[in-house]
Amino acid sequence: MDFFNCIDMYGEAVAVIAEDSEQISYKEFLLIADEIKKHLYERSLVFCICGNNIESIAGYIGFLRGSVVPLLVNMHTNKEALKNLLRLYLPRYVWLPKSMNEDISDCEPVYYYGNYVLLKTSFTSSYSLHDDLALLLTTSGSTGSPKFVRQSYKNIMSNANSISEYLKINDKDRYITTMPMSYTYGLSIINSSLLKGASICLTNKTLMEKEFWRLLKEHNVTSFGGVPYIYEMLKRLRFSRMDLPSLRTLTQAGGRLDKELSLEFATICRDKGIRFFVMYGQTEATARMSYLPPEYAILKAGSIGIAIPGGKFRLQDENGNTINESETIGELVYEGDNVTMGYSNDCKDLCKGDENRGILKTGDIAKRDNDGFYYIVGRKKRFLKIFGNRVNLDEVESMLKTAGYECACDGTDDGMKIFITLKDSPKEVKHYIIENTGINQVGFSVICVPKIPRNNSGKVLYSALQCYGGSLV
Repeated sequence: MDFFNCIDMYGEAVAVIAEDSEQISYKEFLLIADEIKKHLYERSLVFCICGNNIESIAGYIGFLRGSVVPLLVNMHTNKEALKNLLRLYLPRYVWLPKSMNEDISDCEPVYYYGNYVLLKTSFTSSYSLHDDLALLLTTSGSTGSPKFVRQSYKNIMSNANSISEYLKINDKDRYITTMPMSYTYGLSIINSSLLKGASICLTNKTLMEKEFWRLLKEHNVTSFGGVPYIYEMLKRLRFSRMDLPSLRTLTQAGGRLDKELSLEFATICRDKGIRFFVMYGQTEATARMSYLPPEYAILKAGSIGIAIPGGKFRLQDENGNTINESETIGELVYEGDNVTMGYSNDCKDLCKGDENRGILKTGDIAKRDNDGFYYIVGRKKRFLKIFGNRVNLDEVESMLKTAGYECACDGTDDGMKIFITLKDSPKEVKHYIIENTGINQVGFSVICVPKIPRNNSGKVLYSALQCYGGSLV
């Protein structure tokens, strides 16, 4: 049975805690969720404009319980992008904050709860939803891209089960949100927590705000997760010196964590008695595909670990042949029930069935060591040729970050571009690259920008780098 239909068993246990510290039991939470779903037709599409709040998560669970398909949109998506999505997907309903009501025209309010309102739209075009389709998630943060990943009920349940199994989540755990629920990593924490009767402390505060840490301490939070950017912030905040006695588990995903930073946090967590899980995933695999068991966090620092329960990896060469030798690079291919159905670009794609058939070519280049642990070495498309030599942009970024520079690398063959922030010296960076890589100075340039553009989950927006002006060196 799908987790959202069986969490009634947790009754009076605390399901969610709001920013104002209001605690809502599973029984109360499901009453809210089920009341929301009463006002929608079955098998319709609903836009859920979400933040980390009770209204959003209750709506999400209510929609799933009512066989309604939610398309999750970050509440910070700009108005024009949202309007474009509405035109392309023609949802029957929109669940959004009351303050955004005026952004959606020609709609009828049909239900209110808290700070949210359910609108019935005037779209009349008909399209069908595949029976297995459960959820639509974007891969692009809050940019408003029309490309969404189609997730099935089996996908969601499979991944929630796997994650809760290897993390050993139970009803004594208490998580705090550090990422938007519209982001696959943030949502996977919600799904796996509710599956096991854990509690979720909901907040839109960032780690740079005192209120976040007050909530964490006040509610005895036992776990939180973060993308690499969050761990960079934790380092600046001197996490190693923090006294957080309730914290038992840290998780990391959403991009490759530098080996040095991974080793640093593995050591800190060992000394503090905290389990540190490095994980790897993609929205196209619902959320997680691998994890590094905490007992290997130091010994195998830099590794994404092993496949999650129920999944398996293989490496293949450029001709599609399976690579059996260790320490040999190839494209990482994953198989499992959490591999999603495919993509959609508008409502006409929502009738499509499973196009991936449980197999995902990740686009990541990886290797496997003699013990069966996997390591990502770059993206299939993150390579340039500079004067005939293959250059891994991710490796260049990693070198510069290790040297203390905030950067992002992009460009074309024979024209690598290194973007740095204004606090760093372009001449120093250029000298560092020449000295440490041997790349001829004619083959790359260093550009100063006000900041490195990132999406709401902390990932670098490489497409936005070209929009920046700045001095070229």
